[in-house]
Amino acid sequence: MFAGLPELGISNGEDLKETLTNCTEPLKAIDQFQMENGILLPTLQSALPFLDLHGTPRLEFHQSVFDELRDKLMERVATIAEGKEEDRYGKLEELLEKSFPLVKMPSIQPVVMQVLKHLPKVPEKKLKMVMADKELYKVCAVEVKRQIWQDNQALFGDEVSPLLKQYIVEKEAALFSSDLSILHNFFSPSPKTRRQGEVVLKLTQMIGKNVKLYDMVLQFLRTLFLRTRNVHYCTLRAELLMSLHDLDISEICSVDPCHKFTWCLDACIREKFVDGKRARELQGFLDGVKKGQEQVLGDLSMILCDPFACNTLVLSIMRNLQELLSQDALPRDSPDLMLLLRMLSLGQGAWDMIDSQVFKEPRLDLEVVTRFLPAMMSVVVDDHTLNVEQKLPSEEKSSLSYPTTLPDAFNRYLQENRVACEMGLYYVLHIAKLRNKNTLQRLLPALLETYNDMAFGDIFLHLLTGHLTLLSDEFGSEDFCSVVFDGFLLTSFSSKENVHRHTLRMLLHLHHKVLPSYMETLMKTLEPPKQSCEPVKELYTQLTEKLDAQKKSPPPADETPSLDLGLHPVTAPTTASTPSTPL
Repeated sequence: MFAGLPELGISNGEDLKETLTNCTEPLKAIDQFQMENGILLPTLQSALPFLDLHGTPRLEFHQSVFDELRDKLMERVATIAEGKEEDRYGKLEELLEKSFPLVKMPSIQPVVMQVLKHLPKVPEKKLKMVMADKELYKVCAVEVKRQIWQDNQALFGDEVSPLLKQYIVEKEAALFSSDLSILHNFFSPSPKTRRQGEVVLKLTQMIGKNVKLYDMVLQFLRTLFLRTRNVHYCTLRAELLMSLHDLDISEICSVDPCHKFTWCLDACIREKFVDGKRARELQGFLDGVKKGQEQVLGDLSMILCDPFACNTLVLSIMRNLQELLSQDALPRDSPDLMLLLRMLSLGQGAWDMIDSQVFKEPRLDLEVVTRFLPAMMSVVVDDHTLNVEQKLPSEEKSSLSYPTTLPDAFNRYLQENRVACEMGLYYVLHIAKLRNKNTLQRLLPALLETYNDMAFGDIFLHLLTGHLTLLSDEFGSEDFCSVVFDGFLLTSFSSKENVHRHTLRMLLHLHHKVLPSYMETLMKTLEPPKQSCEPVKELYTQLTEKLDAQKKSPPPADETPSLDLGLHPVTAPTTASTPSTPL
């Protein structure tokens, strides 16, 4: 406990033991030891007997003086470090030399740690000693750990790894959240709110102003993204940079070539829209990548691959298409649309670019603009035509029937092109948001075969299940249930556990709207096999309990709670009055 005192010429318990062992008059020896090792203040000696009269033990007195002096010393260390004297760090190094031998002494340790914390460059020998001792490493300040980490990537990796795992777990938990709503979903939190998350704040603190540590974290994120293809690492890459931006850490922001691009994109994500002015700014950054610096495209593509960025880009594309439609203009003639597609394409190609190390913007397949988008627009036109047709007097109606299949180009690009697929999926969400049952029933079968099975990804299923709550009343129809479940969700739930989970999540909210006979069949089909993960079994159990409770006390039909959170329940119109489908 008192290791290190003899090195400083101060007696410890062992010295007292030896003195008492070898002396003839123990009381005199104790007095002598107290005189030599007590507080060397002559006026104090005569005052000490007063404390004896008050029954205050000497230990208590010395301890309180010691605590007071230690606090004053720690304050003084901070004052010296914050001062402007040229030799301030020299003074601290001198104090470190004197105090470091006592670093294992609990009462002195805080002083040593305070000195280490305020030294911008701790002597290497001392750093190695702290690193080698697990207890010291654990209690030392993050400022000291940064100096250890910057030359020990493996050790830093061990510290960061649990945080990165935690981040992914949190993102996946949000996608499988028990809340099912169109108003509060995965994309609802603002960028600033997301940056207040525990992991982002901890990583920001660990990095401080250290560029080397920041680069290490980015390298970890690239490596993990490559290894897992998990796009949430791309989100963290952007959130981390913007968290440092919020704290004005110019030492890092000024050297990250993606800073201004990310800052501009962050503002777009906040608004969930890329306006013309910001579009031109973003284009300027992309066009400004100089020869020899193409590697920055790898990081820019990662930032654009962030699902929050992708969500903003596709929503902006949808709005853009709506404007073009109202102006009778072609997609290829819109520079803003072409830029949005360019950025979406760059983001979607992030993994391939980082994997191949070929830093070149992927060429956008122009047929996406000339073939796919017109095919998607033709679906809108069909819907609009039918709506107009239904309003005509019976003698003026034509014998046109509403198409049930989709244009070949739409299906083909949905399967072969990831940019087209992303837009196609968001178009499905848009149709669900409009409560347009007929068009939704026409579109859902096309999702069975999509590029890289994107329609069965967690982000899309999270959004789709939320949007389907708007059509809750339609689940009373066997035809609609058949399209949603038999025609889409149940086609892959047995091979994709995530689809099983999302289906059960949705049914927990909509079970009382589903046709009872159909619900019974669904429960048999969705019963989890033994090897299923715990969350699937848990959801199934919850659903079973809800159905049992419902059988015992069925809710009155007119008191069924609204499922669209504040939006008045609207029964989806029948075919005869299907709304037009503006984008």
